[in-house]
Amino acid sequence: QVQLVESGGGLVQPGGSLRLSCEASSNIFSMYTMGWYRQAPGAQRELVASITSGGGRNYADSVKGRFTISRDNAKQTMYLQMNSLKPEDTAVYYCNKVSRNSWNWGQGTQVTVSS
Repeated sequence: QVQLVESGGGLVQPGGSLRLSCEASSNIFSMYTMGWYRQAPGAQRELVASITSGGGRNYADSVKGRFTISRDNAKQTMYLQMNSLKPEDTAVYYCNKVSRNSWNWGQGTQVTVSS
């Protein structure tokens, strides 16, 4: 099993920015389409952005134009640059491969957007 560690969350005011990181424990990370997911209180986990092994990107409509996903396969790390943050972006953010058979979920990183 690949271990995933998310970091970079925090408290930010509306309109602010954060950069999340996801570090994988194995270089098989580079073989898979990876995604950033988020789960707000009382809501289901949702996929907000994904990136293929070759760098193709997709975004949920709610974050399109504000979030940018990227990856560095050599570092076994994926990133999520979040700009123009809104209160509705508040959630715990997780990373995982985009697959029916996900790896074990990490602890996630809390993002809170509030004034």
